[in-house]
Amino acid sequence: MTGAVRRADGAAERREGVLRVGTRGSALAVAQTTVVAQAIARATGLDVELITITTHGDTSRESLSELGGTGVFATALREALLADECDLLVHSLKDLPTAAAPGLVIGAVPKRADARDTLCARDGLTFENLPEGARVGTGSPRRIAQLKSQRPDLEIVDIRGNVDTRLGRVAEGDLDAVVLAAAGLGRLGRLEAVTDYFALSQMPTAPGQGALALEVRAGDEKGRGPIARALHAVDHVTTHAVVTAERAVLAGLQAGCAAPIGATALVDDGLLFLTASVYRPDGSERITASHAATPDSLSAGHLDAAARDVGERVVSELLGAGAAGLAPLGSTR
Repeated sequence: MTGAVRRADGAAERREGVLRVGTRGSALAVAQTTVVAQAIARATGLDVELITITTHGDTSRESLSELGGTGVFATALREALLADECDLLVHSLKDLPTAAAPGLVIGAVPKRADARDTLCARDGLTFENLPEGARVGTGSPRRIAQLKSQRPDLEIVDIRGNVDTRLGRVAEGDLDAVVLAAAGLGRLGRLEAVTDYFALSQMPTAPGQGALALEVRAGDEKGRGPIARALHAVDHVTTHAVVTAERAVLAGLQAGCAAPIGATALVDDGLLFLTASVYRPDGSERITASHAATPDSLSAGHLDAAARDVGERVVSELLGAGAAGLAPLGSTR
């Protein structure tokens, strides 16, 4: 029997047979959480209720660097979970701090969407064909550094706001282009706005970009209860491993999402590959390290151990090459 998915604004009382899933209230957050909720409902037969929660990151108009980076979208959600106002949370993994929250664990990571960044420009322009001095909007220090490193002639404009707000500034002529994640545009049904895709080798994205994380109270991920069943139904072993490797770079460098760091991991032909780059904020210099690990098998435990191992080796090489002097590391995780 297939369960149903419904939405509630604010906390909802626990009801037998209903799984309460907490999410930010933005259109993108609700869209991606709905996809997860539908997958859980289909696989388990549980009724799923979406609980929308407002975070500081949603209401503030400050830039990401001014807000303090990682965690601004997660704190209110985590407080609601700990207060038993919901049973699990769905996060954009790139927005989630690498430091574990006391009493909480990441119980599942669904299959990753397209991890690439995209250009959404006026008149169908590609990145290469943007005119000299074009105004390109992004609120990401990583994207700013990467854009400047490839096109120092561009004028980079620090922006905030949802996808529609950002695309609207291009449509109105205030900006020539904006850089947005392919995954978010896909989840909102807005991929028609894309005029160019950045290859991961050209612009490695934020660790975990395109992936979601399901966070639960410690212990709820074990056993055969409804929460554990839901986590097992949507966890994707390979995605879980590659984002663990990418996030190990952030953790090892003690960096948050405001730091100009890009990382890409993948599993191919029995090997787990990880490449990460640290940029000077003005884009004038970067340091890159790449390593591979050979898991004993492609099962969850072996992949997880390989991911942590390769992450540690990449971090060691980056620090040895002077990454700490290049970017603001040691910040909030």
